[in-house]
Amino acid sequence: MTIEDVKKHIRDVYDFPVQGIVFKDLTTAFKDAECMRFFEEEMHRLYKDKGITKVIGVESRGFIMAPILGNRLGVGFVPIRKKGKLPAETYEVSYGKEYGADVIQLHKDALVADDVVLIHDDLLATGGTMKAACDLVKLFNVKKIYVNFLVELDFLKGIEKFDKDIDVKSLIHY
Repeated sequence: MTIEDVKKHIRDVYDFPVQGIVFKDLTTAFKDAECMRFFEEEMHRLYKDKGITKVIGVESRGFIMAPILGNRLGVGFVPIRKKGKLPAETYEVSYGKEYGADVIQLHKDALVADDVVLIHDDLLATGGTMKAACDLVKLFNVKKIYVNFLVELDFLKGIEKFDKDIDVKSLIHY
């Protein structure tokens, strides 16, 4: 399977979630076993030699591939969740979105300073959510942060939001 094959499984949904937006729906790729294997194999290839100690998934679609990759790398999975969804003490970061502010949280005992972290989400658009996730992880003074997306919408230039010391990779570009 190639990137072009996977792209054929990603559906465009027009005017979702609002008028004028073309939403890249990855659920049509997730339901295909070959696409899922492609995602797993490609991400494993990118990160198998990076010394990753934790894989973080950003709520909610980051929860699909992050645990699979963590398992493949032999490391744990850590969720970043929206405010009020984690049961123990948390750190939190607020960030702006198109329609107002939002808050994400991470358990205070989720990471340690020796960690090498991979943060995963399904799609990079404007970069606001993942930038906030990186800011949250930086509170732990981890050794290194890697960021991974399945899909990047290059024309939105979300990659420009990230600090230069953060290694950002996307498998598929539009």
